Amino acid sequence: MKLWAGRFQKETDTLVNDFNSSIDFDARLYSQDIAGSIAHAQMLGKCGIIEEQEAETIIDGLKAILGDIQAGGVEFTLDNEDIHMNIEAELTRRVGEAGKRLHTARSRNDQVAVDTRLYVKQEIPAIISRVLELEKVLVKKARANLDTVMPGYTHLQRAQPTTFGHYMMAYANMFRRDITRLEDCLERLDECPLGAGALAASTYPVDRFETAKALGFKKPTDNSMDSVADRDYAIELLSALSILMMHLSRFSEEIILWCSWEFQYVELDDAYSTGSSIMPQKKNPDVAELVRGKTGRVYGSLMTLLTVMKALPLAYNKDMQEDKEAIFDAIDTVELCLPVFAAMVDTLTVRPKNMARAAAGGFINATDCADYLVKKGLPFREAYMIVGRLVNQCIKTGDTLDTLTLRDFRAISKLFDADVYDALALKTCVNGRKVYGGPARESVEKQISLIEEFVGARKDV
Repeated sequence: MKLWAGRFQKETDTLVNDFNSSIDFDARLYSQDIAGSIAHAQMLGKCGIIEEQEAETIIDGLKAILGDIQAGGVEFTLDNEDIHMNIEAELTRRVGEAGKRLHTARSRNDQVAVDTRLYVKQEIPAIISRVLELEKVLVKKARANLDTVMPGYTHLQRAQPTTFGHYMMAYANMFRRDITRLEDCLERLDECPLGAGALAASTYPVDRFETAKALGFKKPTDNSMDSVADRDYAIELLSALSILMMHLSRFSEEIILWCSWEFQYVELDDAYSTGSSIMPQKKNPDVAELVRGKTGRVYGSLMTLLTVMKALPLAYNKDMQEDKEAIFDAIDTVELCLPVFAAMVDTLTVRPKNMARAAAGGFINATDCADYLVKKGLPFREAYMIVGRLVNQCIKTGDTLDTLTLRDFRAISKLFDADVYDALALKTCVNGRKVYGGPARESVEKQISLIEEFVGARKDV
């Protein structure tokens, strides 16, 4: 008989039972559910709502169930619908009448709310830790490539010279923001809904501050109705994870391009590549492609939960059972992607000569040529037009700005002198950009230091 079956005269239809049950996916919340139940039982005994001996019996029973679940000795059933009722039924089977008192002053609504918050609260630091490991890889790659000149792009067209180290720090800054978003989410969700009941709390003198403290929350939630109706923290988490995956996907796309025969800026390690079943020459960036593909999966989880919640009246509705699969799948996907992505980046080989060869073409020092004239006193717009004419001339003759003769330069403007060649050298162009955040060696070294400080401040995560 179901624990809620008192007013029903018929057994639940098998189709409804299967449709209604969530144990197939919420079973992973068993440790959080038991932790919440132990805290609740301790509070019930301490507040005199049940006998302290009964509370101790319940707690001992719950601890024994936890050990048996971890050892694979407990079988969950669809008849008990979800993890909460499976554990309560098992507890009552083991300890008898005392087990029936556990649900005093509690609803499955606040029970599932605290379980899910506990789960998310435990998973966020694990995700942050993995992103921090990726940051360490990016710092390592950046430090090794402070002088590796490569083209920077806009519109996927060669634009201005930068370095591979500067490029790595761009992604390091993205992932730093991802970490702070996750930390913000963790801060906001750190409130305990236990004791909110179905929606209107309880007539029993429960101590919600006691259970919040026991479960490691900063405080109890402030409104009992909001406590059971809220999934903002889950939506916020999925939003942060979606942005994180978007950053991984952008990085993946660049790696896919860079290791192509057309670019050859990097080569992936054999251990992080795959081959073709028919084309023996192929070396495919499957890790990067899968990360790019799995990004859509995490976006789907976010859209699922936003759609589930968009028109729900207060307080709890069964629709909200759909939150867990979205949360679990997004977390699982991100935790799957991060370590393999970090290892792929860590083991890839940078090809500086190919980057330098690409940087030598495409007129990526054209802006520096215009700046050269500006420093000679010419207004920028006039300098821009002059260099545009030079570029057009080079395209017709097959030259680059570097290969033009001084006579060619002076035929366009008498302001050009022999020092133009030094001004147009790519290393000069890069290292002249010493502005805070720029690609000059000293600037990138500062960026690396900032990321290292950020990571070091979170060494205990």
